[in-house]
Amino acid sequence: MQAPAHTTSTNAILLREDVGAIAVLTLNRPQARNSLSEDLLAALGDTLAAIAADTSVRAVVIAANGPAFCAGHDMRELLTHRTGADSGRAYFTKLMDQCSSVMQAVVHLPQPVIAAVQGPATAAGCQLVASCDLAVASTAAGFCTPGVNIGFFCSTPMVALSRNVAPKHAMEMLLTGDMLSAEQALRMGLVNRVVTPGEERDEALRFAQQIASKSAPVVKLGKQAFYDQIEMNLADAYRHASAVMVENMMLRDAAEGIGAFLEKRKPVWEDR
Repeated sequence: MQAPAHTTSTNAILLREDVGAIAVLTLNRPQARNSLSEDLLAALGDTLAAIAADTSVRAVVIAANGPAFCAGHDMRELLTHRTGADSGRAYFTKLMDQCSSVMQAVVHLPQPVIAAVQGPATAAGCQLVASCDLAVASTAAGFCTPGVNIGFFCSTPMVALSRNVAPKHAMEMLLTGDMLSAEQALRMGLVNRVVTPGEERDEALRFAQQIASKSAPVVKLGKQAFYDQIEMNLADAYRHASAVMVENMMLRDAAEGIGAFLEKRKPVWEDR
């Protein structure tokens, strides 16, 4: 693994380590199973916004410290707001909007995002994994949307989950709350690779380094096109993808890449 260029902390609860052109974000609330408190969501949102504007970052890895990847929302934080005059409605609305914005920021980030899942990812933690473009899981990881078991159906995690796996698989997770193993998640398409415990972060970095070796504007264009077309009907998807390919062909890196292929040499990207 390449040595980090530098390490910074945006907040004690979210760490950032830059490994070459890869930003590694680490959820750092192990005592709370890395639950997504209001402060952690804010830190994630701010950091993703900074990365989106940073052309030196070519890929992102989201990892976590401690035995759990992420336990979803902080239930204690939620309950403290039930005593308000509106029983917490305004706060819950704000928090769910904040969480949804962070998940969408992952999807809309120009750089690909890879989850490195070392332990259980439950409820909104499973949503975070599903929102990432790719995911590597340890065999010690597990995935579930258990809200139905405590009277709090995982409706927002459902949005990301249902865009990753087949409808009946998503419904089974949502209606039973059962924990899936990493191997089951792999078969369902929720994760890309399963590795032995302790190797998930390095494997995610290898994934990220492979992606970082490509032309950044081409990857950005392709990622955006993928999420745009997936919501369209077949004819509109082809029209959109065709227009994107024309724009792609106009990039300098497309000419370089095709020329390098024909000349049997390695391309030299100019990121334009």
